[in-house]
Amino acid sequence: MQKKIVVTGGPGTGKSTVINELANRNYTCMFEISREVTLNARKNGVEQLFLTNPLLFSELLLEGRVNQYIKAEQKNNDIVFFDRGIPDVHAYMNYISVDYPGSYLTKSNLYRYDYIFLMAPWKEIFISDSERYENFEQSLAIHNHLNRAYKDLNYNIIEVPFGTVKDRTDFILETIQ
Repeated sequence: MQKKIVVTGGPGTGKSTVINELANRNYTCMFEISREVTLNARKNGVEQLFLTNPLLFSELLLEGRVNQYIKAEQKNNDIVFFDRGIPDVHAYMNYISVDYPGSYLTKSNLYRYDYIFLMAPWKEIFISDSERYENFEQSLAIHNHLNRAYKDLNYNIIEVPFGTVKDRTDFILETIQ
């Protein structure tokens, strides 16, 4: 039985760095797709799709994350890590107070994960860049929405402690063994 493991958290919490470390250790990883959606929109003349059309952005993300989940199931791997999960989509919609279709929750309940690792905002490592428009305080608020979204779906949330990339990655691997 394949274990599907989500590493989630607000922007700038070190998720992608840990996912990259897991990939370097030869684990199968499904990488974050929001930057890809953002950059594709820029190519089509929309600077920040999430800000100008959050529902369209979220639809594209939801579709992409469901596709990742399905692709993961087709892999012959015991463990697959995801840089964010399907419920992150409606957590962000709740954060910006935009209504979304009930299909978001339906898909979050249909495509279930085995572990949810939540990375808390960490001021010392937080960096803004051209695809990340949120500040640290917004990252805290997003963290709270992510926590609530996964709890509302009856997930046990495991908080990843602060530490080096190696320590955080080792914590995740030790927890799932």
